[in-house]
Amino acid sequence: MTNIDCQQYEVVFHQPWNTLNTLLAAKDYSQIFVLVDENTSTHCLPIITANIASALSVITIPAGEIHKQIQTCQSIWSQLLNHGADRHSCLLNLGGGVIGDMGGFCASTFMRGIDFVQIPTTLLSQVDASVGSKLGIDYKGFKNLVGVFNEPQAVIVYPPFLKTLDKRELRSGCAEVIKHALIKDKALWDQLLALSLADEISTDVIIHRNVEIKKEVVDEDPFERGVRKILNFGHTIGHAVETEYLETSQPLLHGEAIAIGMICESWIAAELKMLDQEKYIGIQSYLKLIYPDLPKDIINHDNIISSMLKDKKNKEGIILGSLLEDIGQCAINVPLTPELITASLLAYNS
Repeated sequence: MTNIDCQQYEVVFHQPWNTLNTLLAAKDYSQIFVLVDENTSTHCLPIITANIASALSVITIPAGEIHKQIQTCQSIWSQLLNHGADRHSCLLNLGGGVIGDMGGFCASTFMRGIDFVQIPTTLLSQVDASVGSKLGIDYKGFKNLVGVFNEPQAVIVYPPFLKTLDKRELRSGCAEVIKHALIKDKALWDQLLALSLADEISTDVIIHRNVEIKKEVVDEDPFERGVRKILNFGHTIGHAVETEYLETSQPLLHGEAIAIGMICESWIAAELKMLDQEKYIGIQSYLKLIYPDLPKDIINHDNIISSMLKDKKNKEGIILGSLLEDIGQCAINVPLTPELITASLLAYNS
């Protein structure tokens, strides 16, 4: 598996630990920290300590999206400070999207910035979250409201980490694979239609192709001023649904919420005559095949719309979405009215 060169860093597939050891030695860091949660501390950290020659100081935080907030950042900054970190230190972010987003944000802001390396351990973070240099945290109940763009020193992709995931977490990551196919790669979509299990979707070849897609989009538009917005397909409604469920007794995983968002936003595209109705039905059917346990009824539509009205992608109070025009083609900055959004949620419920 070949490595992928992004503009200022490399996504490493081939000999990942040799590459990381070479990088860390060349930089001659004063200290190297590794950020983990209780899950990656148990399942992934032993692999890191067995393969990295440098001494590591471990920072542990609670797992889950609910902890992706400023209070956890304060804990990370305090632990860095208490362990004597300086501007010549490096932070290895060992985990899924939450660890990567928040660890990168903390590294980028501690002492005005220290180096960091992303080591994604989930399918979602390997194919999407760790590539593209978006970093941040949730704030006041809104997804990724506070953050920065900043480049890691490298992204280390080690697919065997996926064996540590349960089936639900693995399925969650499939949503970003499906999204990439729908917005950019019809051939990948046709390939996915022949697959019905998360294990079949999370192969090394498919992971590599998804990183290529993400790189192509991000290289063209690093700061999301244009074409990069296609990566938001499914996320405009999906993020609001995820926020609504976050503090309930049955919170959704990110990919599950995005699957709902892709169904609803594809319905809107069909309703606006942008997307052929049969293709919408095909998308809906495939997503429900991969995600058979999604909630049957999305309620609290007013709360969801209220959340969407505060989305950072909006302009002048207008909700803007990215909608499919065809399989592999996506339009950006499409106005979404509250009426259309409500109708899509009702259509999902039916």
